[in-house]
This record gives sequence, structure tokens and C-alpha cells, in this order.
Amino acid sequence: MYDVKSKVAEEFISHQEILDTLEYAKANKNNKALIDEIIKKAEAMKGISHREAAVLLECDLEEETQRIYQLAKKIKEKFYGNRIVMFAPLYLSNYCVNGCVYCPYHYVNKHIPRKKLTQEQIRREVIALQDMGHKRLALEAGEDPINNPIEYILESIDTIYSVKHKNGSIRRVNINIAATTVENYRKLKEAGIGTYILFQETYHKENYEKLHPTGPKHNYAWHTEAMDRAMEGGIDDVGLGVLFGLNNYLYDFVGILMHAEHLEAAFGVGPHTISVPRIRPADDIDPNNFEGGISDDIFAKIVAVLRIAVPYTGIIVSTRESQKSRERVLQLGVSQISGGSRTNVGGYAQAEPEDEDTSQFDVEDKRTLDQVVNWLLSLGHIPSFCTACYREGRTGDRFMSLVKSGQIANCCQPNALMTLKEYLEDYASYDTKTKGEALIKDELKKITNEKVRSITIEKLRLIEQGHRDFRF
Repeated sequence: MYDVKSKVAEEFISHQEILDTLEYAKANKNNKALIDEIIKKAEAMKGISHREAAVLLECDLEEETQRIYQLAKKIKEKFYGNRIVMFAPLYLSNYCVNGCVYCPYHYVNKHIPRKKLTQEQIRREVIALQDMGHKRLALEAGEDPINNPIEYILESIDTIYSVKHKNGSIRRVNINIAATTVENYRKLKEAGIGTYILFQETYHKENYEKLHPTGPKHNYAWHTEAMDRAMEGGIDDVGLGVLFGLNNYLYDFVGILMHAEHLEAAFGVGPHTISVPRIRPADDIDPNNFEGGISDDIFAKIVAVLRIAVPYTGIIVSTRESQKSRERVLQLGVSQISGGSRTNVGGYAQAEPEDEDTSQFDVEDKRTLDQVVNWLLSLGHIPSFCTACYREGRTGDRFMSLVKSGQIANCCQPNALMTLKEYLEDYASYDTKTKGEALIKDELKKITNEKVRSITIEKLRLIEQGHRDFRF
């Protein structure tokens, strides 16, 4: 039975409700009157239900599809402007006891080298990341209670925050580790993490269990209910995601929206972010062995309809996607991207020899961070290294209330410009700095609050003189 407020996975992610939704969407994909009604509702920019979103995703009418894209752009502009938050993943360890058939870290893979960073190696990686210009990391580690216990993760977080190299510092550490206990989530919260991220991979229980034949991750309920435990442990910023390509994309699209609706209903706040990765080649993994692959057109439409359905939630696209693919979805709703990423254990301080490759997947966008920043500037986006909301306590429902009211722009726009200015002063190439300075000059004019604009101009001047880390 479907119950959006239930704490039981198979009730808030009801298989029958998803099937009924898919049948409804298919039956109405050419129903112009209904689609127009849904789009009109969506124009209020307060979100739509999973069933309404499924109809838009299935929509076969070209004129209405273009309206969907245009609305997604409008919503993106209203809540996120032209700001794009930058981050990088840092893989701590690829030891893993799970048997996930789509990941090269699965325990039966005996030819991939197994590595785990020491705290000294983590320091070197963080210095390398700081020297690139990064301020925000997403920590990744396989599930292994012996090699990667929660104590190792907590110590690693402490190490990362402690490293201050030249003008560099990591100001927000997000965590992407396996489902764990309320007690451990509480420890992560106390350690000062930003967002807790956990990809569902697929919401189809039967397929989920086949894709995870062995290990703790095989337990569908334990994994799917993890965000509830995280919130019970005090973590109010959580990040959802599915791995598109493993299962029917329509099913998982509906599933992730139902999960978002559940968090909103049960805890009063939806997910902070939603990630939309597509399966990529890696070591012994061939995406062609999975039947759920999606085209670039479908991928773009997924991003657009997600933006319409959950207007207040950040959408993340990583370097799994090509430059061309990322450029297309930036305007449709994406608000965070990675840059200069490595998906092997470490990999920033020193490149791995080819015969010691520990990559979790092949990176499609191999550009440096500076090249990505330069590209974003050329497209008229503001590359933002801001972490202010997390450090000012604007998380969970406090963050969402500011987004919903539109007040967040009074913080985000100046913070984005100040952190971009830091990057330009400390790390940018000449061409990137030239483009960035011109963009900052233009964007200052868009800050309508005279007092905020005046303070921002003064802080930008101080940054030029060597001061750092201002925020609203």
C-alpha cells in the first residue's frame, strides 16, 4: 500500500504506485489538455507531483515539449540564476565487500588494485585540490567495515578540514558512503559534514537485489530507508540519485520523485540535491551489458522535468558527462558540476601508473578545473565556490525556506562573486582571470539591494588586497 509518510521502504516507494503512474503517463502522453494543465500548474514554480511529472516526461507533443524546456530554464533562472557550484570527488578507498555488478570495486574483482589513503596521503591530495582552487569535496569510499570503518571516515574529515595551504581551504565536505546507522549519521553530523549523499542506483526492488547479489547493500530496505536514518541523526541536507542505465529510466524517475516527496512529507524538507549519473565504462564494467541505457535527448528531458518537479532542489551532473552533454543540461536545471575530477583513489597529488588504475568509472569530461571555469564564464555562468549556507547554518528547512521565498539570491549572488574573485586571484590563468573580472563587473549591476552591492564591492576590493573568506 502506498503511504508517502511511511518509514517502510516498500510503502513510500510503492511498486504498484509506480506501475500505475507509468500506465497513467503512457495513456496521457498525447493528452494536450492535461499536459497544458500540468504545465500551467508548474508555472507557479512550486513543483508538481510524481504522477504529473511522469506525464511531462512521456509527453510526445513537440510544442508542449518545447514549453517544458522553456519552463525549466525559467525556473532555473529564478531560483539559481546563472550560478554553477563547483566541487570535486575525493576517493579515499576502493576496498569493498559488496557485489554490485555495475561497479569495478565489487569484491569478486581480483585484478583491480586495492588502495586506501593514509592520513598523510589525504593531506597531500587535499593540498593538490586546494592548489587547483577547490573549496568543496565529495568524499567517496567503498563499504568495508574492516578497511573503511566510520572512525576512518571521521578521521579523514578532520584531516581535510585541518589542511590550510597558502590561501587554500576545504570549506565543505560532503559524504558519499554506504547506508549506516542513526548513531553513525549523528557522528558524521558532529564531524561537520555538508550533504550526505547516497545513490539508490534503482528503485525497482527485484532488479535492485539482482544488481546487488551479495553484501550489505543487497538489503533493499536498509539502503532505501537510509535517508530517514540520516535525518533522524541530525543530517538535514541529503542528496538522492539513481544510476541511469541500470533499469527502466521512467520507473526510476518516478521512484526518485516519490523518495523526494516522502522526505518532504515525513521530515518537512526534501532532498538538498539530486544527482543524475549515467553508467560509464570502468575496468571490468561494460555499460552495453545493461539494457537501460538512455539517449542524450532523454537525459536532457529528465533534467528539465526534474527541475520543474522539484524547483528548490539542486541538480548535480558530474564528469561522467561530456562537455557537450553538460552544456546542454546546464541551462535546463543543473546547478552543480564537478571539474578536474579523478575517480581513482587519490589521483590528484600524483597520477596513477596505468597498470595501477583504481578508477571507479571512466571520466568523459577530462578538462582541468581552470578550463571548466573558463568555459562556464564563456557561457555566461558564474562558477561559484561558495559554501556559506552550510557554515552559516542555512541548511535543511532553513535553506529551503530562503530558496522558496527568493531571499537566497541576496546571499548567493554576492557569495558566488566573492568566491569566484578568490579563485581568479589565486589560481586562474590569465585568460580565465580576464573573463572572470569582466563577468563580475557585469554581475554586480544585477545585485538590486544597494547595501548588499556596496558591501560586496568592498569585500571584492579586500580580496584583491589578499584577504579571504568573506560571506553573507
